[in-house]
Amino acid sequence: MKKGRELPVQLPTPVNTKTRVFIVDDHPLLRKGLGELINQQLDMTICGEAEDAPEALKAVCQIRPDLVIVDISLKSQNGIELIKNIKAVNPSIQILVLSMHDESIYALRVLKAGAKAYVMKQEVVDKVMEAIRRIRAGKVFVSERVAAQMLSQVVDGNDPSRNSPVDSLSDRELEIVTMIGNGTATREIAKRLSISIKTVESHRAHIKDKLSLTNATQLVQWCVRWVEETKSATR
Repeated sequence: MKKGRELPVQLPTPVNTKTRVFIVDDHPLLRKGLGELINQQLDMTICGEAEDAPEALKAVCQIRPDLVIVDISLKSQNGIELIKNIKAVNPSIQILVLSMHDESIYALRVLKAGAKAYVMKQEVVDKVMEAIRRIRAGKVFVSERVAAQMLSQVVDGNDPSRNSPVDSLSDRELEIVTMIGNGTATREIAKRLSISIKTVESHRAHIKDKLSLTNATQLVQWCVRWVEETKSATR
């Protein structure tokens, strides 16, 4: 009896299990340092980076990373708007916010925009790695105080931001309100956001209108009080 021909054994195609991470931040040193640390992880790799929102959105559409790390303060556009745009073109991309801004002010807003984690830049780098692994496992990563704030909203219906005047502000306007409340001058705001002083003044005028404030003194007082009250709510 003629022996049948043996078929070659087909080995499974190797699967790349590393999380492909894209970094969006306007500080080159931060992108470089964070990228090197991520590449040292066995389960992560950097697939690209950008310093502003338009460049980032274009690259993300082409590269299609698993996860994007975004700062709130970016050149030309606020990071929260970038989050919304990324989620609009590809809802499956997961987003982690890494920012210098106080999470008590921004965490809930970025989560509503589509991000799954918020880490402040003052935290140790291990927090970023932990956050990446947490959201890749389908979970949300925030600090204990923000988690407590969110739980309070669910259990008690205690939402300090509900019907708040800041709800009418754009993401960029809220960013400027926060800077004013922290004592940042107009010239410094313009420098940090890479926009003109005239643009900052225009934002200030719109903020005053939306908050029904009549002059610059009232604006500063309102911003300082709002920042302090927001921080106190999560202490």
